[in-house]
Amino acid sequence: MSNELKSGPRVPPRWFIHLAWRAHRRLYRLTGGRFGLRRPKGHKWGMMRLTTTGRRTGCEHSVILAYMEDGPDLVTLAMNGWADGEPDWWLNLQAHPEAEVDLVDGPRTVRARWAHGDERTRLWARWREIDPHLDAYATLRSSETAVVILEPWPEPAVSSTDPDAGAS
Repeated sequence: MSNELKSGPRVPPRWFIHLAWRAHRRLYRLTGGRFGLRRPKGHKWGMMRLTTTGRRTGCEHSVILAYMEDGPDLVTLAMNGWADGEPDWWLNLQAHPEAEVDLVDGPRTVRARWAHGDERTRLWARWREIDPHLDAYATLRSSETAVVILEPWPEPAVSSTDPDAGAS
C-alpha cells in the first residue's frame, strides 16, 4: 500500500482545486473548445462540459467534468472535489434535470438522474476500475457521493398540430 493511502488520501487544498477548475474552463473558452475535452478510452475517463440551468437564477452555468460512457448514457460523480456538500451543478440538475453537454463529438441534450441500488453499485465498480483509490477518496465526504447518469434527451419538438407552435 502506498504511503499516501496509509495516512488517508491526499487532496490538494480547496484554493488549488478551484484554481485548477477555473484554469480548465478558461483553456476551453480561449481555444474555442479545441482543448479541454476528451473521450474516455480504456481505463481513462473523458472530459465533458456540462451546462445547467441555475436552480435559483435560471441562468446557465457551465462546468467541466470527468465522465465515462455506459451505453448511450454519460456517467459522472457529484464529488465536489471530494469536499462535503453537493456541487452546485448537481443541485441545479436536481431542480432542472435537462441540460446540455459538449463532447469532443459535439453538443448533446441530456436529462440527469441519479443511480440507485444495483445500478449505482455497478457504475461505482466501473469508476473504481478507472480510479482504484475511489473508495478512499469517497471517505473524505460525510455523505454518499451521487453517481449521476446523463441520458440522451431529445430536444422538445415543435408539433405542427399544436395551434400555439411558433407563437411567441
